[in-house]
Amino acid sequence: MSLARDERKALVDLMTELGPDAPTLCDPWRTLDLAAHLAVRERRPDAAPGIVLPVLAKWTGKVQEDYTHKAWSELLDLVRTPPFWIKPVDDLMNTAEYFVHHEDVRRAQADWEPRPYDARREATLWKVLPLTARMAYRSSPVGVTLVRPDGEHLVAKQGANGVVITGEVPELVMLAFGRDQARVEYSGDADSVQRVRSLNRSV
Repeated sequence: MSLARDERKALVDLMTELGPDAPTLCDPWRTLDLAAHLAVRERRPDAAPGIVLPVLAKWTGKVQEDYTHKAWSELLDLVRTPPFWIKPVDDLMNTAEYFVHHEDVRRAQADWEPRPYDARREATLWKVLPLTARMAYRSSPVGVTLVRPDGEHLVAKQGANGVVITGEVPELVMLAFGRDQARVEYSGDADSVQRVRSLNRSV
């Protein structure tokens, strides 16, 4: 199985276990809202553009709200089994999406811990990270470099007074996607670190 399919299955299994009212890192969304978002994204081409285009967001919000009124089991089935056209683009379209949203549910629970190291997952996410990181840190007034524990690194933003962020690949990915619940270490002068920490990292 691809990582996208692995993460989809794991997310649906976790949401099945937690139910529709569990918290997520996408506050104020509950698991119900997150499941509706994922279903709309793949099944409603008329509404999906509003996820990224503010001018269309009102319609997307209405459609997503309608999906929250479906039976929980039906909604999860829609997320679990994607439409036929997804398969050819699943890895490209869904690797980061389902990894991050799986972690959005995991890390919103009080006792969360990072998952055990998985070489395939880390390698796949490392390939996803460069474009995401450059978008996330594009407005940084200082340089930003992301570093894995083994020393491999990528430059997210060229610039002086550089800040180095070190962490396992999944943690760097979550941080780049705007989540603060990521276990990383910052190094650099205090002012530069604070500037990077306070960035709006919306991708």
